Amino acid sequence: MAQFPISSNFEGDFVVQLVAVDDAATMDEVAAACAEHSVNRRVAPRPGKILRVRRHSNGEVFPREMKLKDAGLLPTETVDVIFTDI
Repeated sequence: MAQFPISSNFEGDFVVQLVAVDDAATMDEVAAACAEHSVNRRVAPRPGKILRVRRHSNGEVFPREMKLKDAGLLPTETVDVIFTDI
């Protein structure tokens, strides 16, 4: 397990933030780690919505149980964290 830096472009936030996440974290855990820096600070919570992670400006979200180390991201690469219904 190692810390892996990603740039979080969180939906509704105007700040892109560098977030260190364990490389063994699932995408749900990545989304939660990014949410800690945005939700209830500059972004209102959206109850009932699910946070999903995708490569920046790519429409396809990563599977929720995929490990960060298996996503093929580069250190400090930007990911979008978005609210979805599924």
